Amino acid sequence: MKFPPARRLNRASEIKVVREQGRRLECRAFTLWWRRRPDEPSAASGPRVCVIASTAAVGPAVCRNRAKRRLREVFRHEQTTVPPGCDLLMIARPGTLSWPLPRLQSTFAEACRQIPAGGPGDTGT
Repeated sequence: MKFPPARRLNRASEIKVVREQGRRLECRAFTLWWRRRPDEPSAASGPRVCVIASTAAVGPAVCRNRAKRRLREVFRHEQTTVPPGCDLLMIARPGTLSWPLPRLQSTFAEACRQIPAGGPGDTGT
């Protein structure tokens, strides 16, 4: 599957909402924040993602960029496991660079199975 611009969270305000109102799942190699978009019907809208890698957690620019590329690739391959209408925030941790890609993919898929498949306004509480 492709990773078009419609599948990305770009606005700081959207990212802030996911961080403040969403739920967090610790996945060791990365942290996954998720929130359902209440303003859109879940069947009509696909998941969107933002990937963040900090210098403190991952290292210099080369390492941060590699970590972000790996997490975007994980999302691209496993986006069908994310419930429709979800916004995701993936925060890279040091394990993002050392774990093999299949392990990252299976960890992401397992985390996505923990997200409840409720209605569009459901935040899992």
